[in-house]
Amino acid sequence: MPREGTGPDFIEALARGLEVITAFQPRRPVMSLTDMAQATGLARPTARRILLTLAELGYVRQQGGGFALTPRVLDLGVAYVRSMGLWDVARPHLERLVERTNESCSIAQLDGSDIVYVARVSVPRIVTLAVQIGTRFPALQTSLGKVLLAALPPDDVAGILAEPTRSGLVPVWRPDRAEWESELREVRARGWAMTDEQLAKGIRSVAAPLRDGSGRVVASVNVNAHAAETSVETLLHDYLPLLLHTAGEISVDFARRDSAPHLTRPAGTAAKP
Repeated sequence: MPREGTGPDFIEALARGLEVITAFQPRRPVMSLTDMAQATGLARPTARRILLTLAELGYVRQQGGGFALTPRVLDLGVAYVRSMGLWDVARPHLERLVERTNESCSIAQLDGSDIVYVARVSVPRIVTLAVQIGTRFPALQTSLGKVLLAALPPDDVAGILAEPTRSGLVPVWRPDRAEWESELREVRARGWAMTDEQLAKGIRSVAAPLRDGSGRVVASVNVNAHAAETSVETLLHDYLPLLLHTAGEISVDFARRDSAPHLTRPAGTAAKP
């Protein structure tokens, strides 16, 4: 995250605060002041002031001689999902899809060369990788990411994939340019994507695009399965038709929501009976 902006409106203090929040990682949920200064490159007094400010706002708490994030940080991500309205639209459709497949289903969007999960309905499974809202994976090795990359202008994809992943994961499949270009051409042609243990062993999934009222791909939705329990044939023959139908329903509802008039009233005024 850059600390120096390109214009006079850039707020360096805000950038530093966000950098402190994102410095917390799964393997270090509690960080001392020294840890934070080293992780961010900030001076200890600066890191201390930021941590104490975040603590006063409720995003950080002191714990065991260090600092830890609080659940309030989730509000930042939830605000994004709520602003999109995607979860409210998608939830009943995802729940029905999970009931019919008995597999976990998710929605993701592209962030650089990664996908980020923004909605999910899961079923109990022993899986190689844990997934929750906010989890990110390299896009090219996921069915969700292939759908999103295939929706972009082909000339833009190479630049996006040149960005380093922020997932911390090294995927199984690491194709050269000719391979991934061929893969994305197939996804564009057929309108859906599959991955079979390309991200990690034991994980296979199929995904389809979600579109807004203008036909623009705004996210992707998938059915995720364990390779030892669900065959490729089951994934494609049984689950894919259900997934494509669900993706169409979500897209229609999303477009309908965008086209509906939104009425607002001044603060402090009550609705008339």
